[in-house]
Amino acid sequence: MRRLACLSLLVSLLVALHAQGESLTIMTFNVENLFDTTHDQGKNDETYLPKRQKQSKQHINKCNKINVNRWRDQCLYWDWSEAVVEQKLTVIGDAIKQVGDGEGPDIIAFQEVENERILERLRTEQLKGLGYQPSVLLEGSDIRGIDVAFLSKFPVTAPKLHEITFPASQRARVGDTRPILEATFQLPDGSLLTGFAVHFPAPFHPTEMRESAYTTLNKLLRRLPNERAVFAAGDFNTTREEDRDKRMLNRWVRIDWQVAHDLCEGCPGTSYYPPRDDWSFLDMVIWREAAGWTMTSSYLANKTAAQITSAGTPKRFELPEATGLSDHWPLVMVIEK
Repeated sequence: MRRLACLSLLVSLLVALHAQGESLTIMTFNVENLFDTTHDQGKNDETYLPKRQKQSKQHINKCNKINVNRWRDQCLYWDWSEAVVEQKLTVIGDAIKQVGDGEGPDIIAFQEVENERILERLRTEQLKGLGYQPSVLLEGSDIRGIDVAFLSKFPVTAPKLHEITFPASQRARVGDTRPILEATFQLPDGSLLTGFAVHFPAPFHPTEMRESAYTTLNKLLRRLPNERAVFAAGDFNTTREEDRDKRMLNRWVRIDWQVAHDLCEGCPGTSYYPPRDDWSFLDMVIWREAAGWTMTSSYLANKTAAQITSAGTPKRFELPEATGLSDHWPLVMVIEK
């Protein structure tokens, strides 16, 4: 009986090791304004500065030009101190470590990151020892200074930014949009996996701008070899209502991609809009199967206290309490070979 028990244990260990080498996790995570405490020249990041740096007449005048009351007050009065940044990084790290029994996902696509400095702090402090390679962030032209980025446990080759092609009628709105970040990951089995990190134009922009973004993404997909596995992950900013009325996913996604949240059982969405009591999957991971890799499941990484309001919705980061995390929940896709 003892020999049988030992044999059974050995088989279980071998199966676990095999599964570990043949399963990968990819997360998308809009971290809602992950800024450091330093002003980046040419960017509208004045909200995310310590209060002692907000006393000048120039700063106050610039804040007073903001039309939205909540955003204006944040610009004027938020004290974005080092202690606040440390708290923000801590709760982000805790959310990431929900995946992989504390080890984190294999690849993370981020949105709303100010710069490489702050992402490297997350990697080397809160995620220290988890095996993440140096971060991949190429500065875009978003006027707020937010960028898309990758953290990966695999080597990355040839990262590049692709500007979204907008027609002339949309170019006046381009200032707060982000390029698409492309990177190719070298997987342990020797195969290559190409990923696109995206943050499409916000819902207050016309649908046509998101259609332009989908068009650009799909053109980039078709440039890649057919045998290459590919994913795109990020904040696509397509609301449930827009998808229902304009058939966005059927027209722009499902023709070429599989949609990870189709496999997310019991998931209401990644973002909640209180005025309409409405959930959406603004955040998506989409997948083109190849090289023997298959999408098998997806789930929300949303169980830390900092992520959930008392109503069970995403809990945005708020001051002066320095509570919450983000108004988006991260979504994880699992692929297997």
